Amino acid sequence: MRLRPAGNLLRPFTLDNVCWRSSQQLRYAKPPTRAFAQTFAPATSAQPSQLKAGYFLSNRLLPRTHDGSAPKHRSTSITSDDATTRAKEELPHRRRQAARRNAASVESRTGEELSTITSNSSTPSVASEHPLPPDASSALTTASAKHPVGSLRRQLSLLLSLSKPRLTVVIVLTAMAPYALYPVPAFLSPSIGLDTPSLSPLTLTFLATGTTLCCASANALNMLYEPAWDAKMSRTRNRPLVRGLLSERRALAFAILAAVGGVGALYFGVNPTVAFLGAANIALYAGVYTPMKRISWLNTWVGAVVGGIPPLMGWAAAAGESATGDGSFRELLFTSDAAGGWLLAALLFAWQFPHFMALSWPIREEYKAAGHQMLCWVNPARNARVALRYSLLFFPLSVALCAVGVTEWSFAVTSLPVNYWLTREAVRFWQNEGFKGSARGLFWASVWHIPVIMVLALVQKKGMWGRVWRSIVGEPDLEDEDEYDEDWVTDEADKEAETAVPPNRSK
Repeated sequence: MRLRPAGNLLRPFTLDNVCWRSSQQLRYAKPPTRAFAQTFAPATSAQPSQLKAGYFLSNRLLPRTHDGSAPKHRSTSITSDDATTRAKEELPHRRRQAARRNAASVESRTGEELSTITSNSSTPSVASEHPLPPDASSALTTASAKHPVGSLRRQLSLLLSLSKPRLTVVIVLTAMAPYALYPVPAFLSPSIGLDTPSLSPLTLTFLATGTTLCCASANALNMLYEPAWDAKMSRTRNRPLVRGLLSERRALAFAILAAVGGVGALYFGVNPTVAFLGAANIALYAGVYTPMKRISWLNTWVGAVVGGIPPLMGWAAAAGESATGDGSFRELLFTSDAAGGWLLAALLFAWQFPHFMALSWPIREEYKAAGHQMLCWVNPARNARVALRYSLLFFPLSVALCAVGVTEWSFAVTSLPVNYWLTREAVRFWQNEGFKGSARGLFWASVWHIPVIMVLALVQKKGMWGRVWRSIVGEPDLEDEDEYDEDWVTDEADKEAETAVPPNRSK
C-alpha cells in the first residue's frame, strides 16, 4: 500500500488501471455549480467532453493538478473528430493525395527558392518551382575539393570542369551522327580505293577528339571571361574559377592547348574545311556569344549558330572521304550533296531555342541580377513564343531529311511522337509563360528530344537495311556494281585515249 500526496485518494497502486481512472475522471470532471459557472465560466461556448490520452497508459498514475486535469506536457487531449482526421492524414495514400493537390497549385517565381503566392478564391498554396539539375562543372568542382590540393586527381577534375562535360558530350554526338548519316555505300569500313568510298573509323576518331578539344577550349575561355558574373548565379557560383580553386593562368594555358590540339587533330586527321569550322566555333562562342550576353538578347541566336556548326563538321568530314576534287570548302558544303548537312545543322539550330528558353526561365531573376540580357526576363511572353515557334520546325525538317535521301521515309512517321511531345510542352510553356511546371516539362522534353531524333535517323539511314539484308543473303548490290562498272569503263577509256598515238597528218 502506498499513500498518495495530499489532496489525492488513498488507494492501492495495483488498482491503477483504465477502469478506475475513468471512474475517477468522471468525478474530476463534475460540472461546477451554477453560481460558480456564472461567476468564472468564460464567455465562449462550452467545449465538448474530451477523453484523455493518458487514460490508456496502463499501470501508472498521472499526477493531477488541483483542478483534476492532467498536465498538458504528460497527455494530449483529442476529440473523436480530431482523431479521425489525424488518422486519415497519416495514411500513406492520403499524404500522396495531398501532395498531388499541392503540386497542382504550385507556381514558380524563382528558380531555386520558395515563394508564397496568393491564389484566387479557393486554393491558396505555397508555390515553388523545382530547381533544374546543377551543371556538371559544379559537381566536378565539388568532387575535386575532397582531394588533396596538389593531387593529380584534383587538378584533372578541375580542368575537366572547365570543359562543361555534359555540353561537350552533346556537341560531339551531334557531330558524329551526321558523319554516320552521310550517304556512302559502305558503313564504317576501311576505304579500299576511290571506287569504293566508305566511312573510316580512324577519321571518326579524329573528328570526335578534335571536336571535344575545341569545345573544351571554347568553354574554358567562356569561364575565364565571366567569373564575376558567374558568382552571382546559383548554377555557376560553384565553378572552379569562381571559388579560386584554379588559377586563371592555368585555365588560359588549358584553353590554348586544347584549341591548338583540337584544330590540329581536325586539320591533319580529317580535312582543312572541318578544322576551319572548329576554329570558327571557338571564335564565335568565346569571342562573340560570351560578351554579347551583356549587350543584347540576340545573343541566343548567335549561340544557336554555334550549336548548328558541329553537324556541318561531321557532314564535311564524311564528304571529304568521297570527294573527287580538291576537297575545298565549296565542294564539301556548297553542292547539292551537302543538303543533308545543312538540314541537320538547321535541326540543331532550332533545338537550341526550346532548350535554352526553358533552361533560363527558372533562373531569370539571377540572369537579371548578373546583368545578362536574356529574353527570359527582358520579355517573358516573347521568350515563350520563340520556344514554340522553333519547336514547330521539327516537323518539316524531319520530312526534308527523307526527301533529300538522308533517311528512309519511315523516319517522317517514327519521329512524329517525339516531335509532338516537344511541341506539346512548348505549347504549355507558351500558354503558362513558364509557370505551373511548364518550364521544367519543356526542359526535359528538349533534353530527350535530340538524342532520340538522332538515333531514329541513324537506324533509318537511307538504304542501310537493304545493304544489310543483301550482305546476309549474299545478293550483290546492283547499284554499287553499276556505278563501279561505269567508273571502270570510263577509266579504261581514259587510259586508252592517253596511250593512243595520234595520226600523222603531216605530208
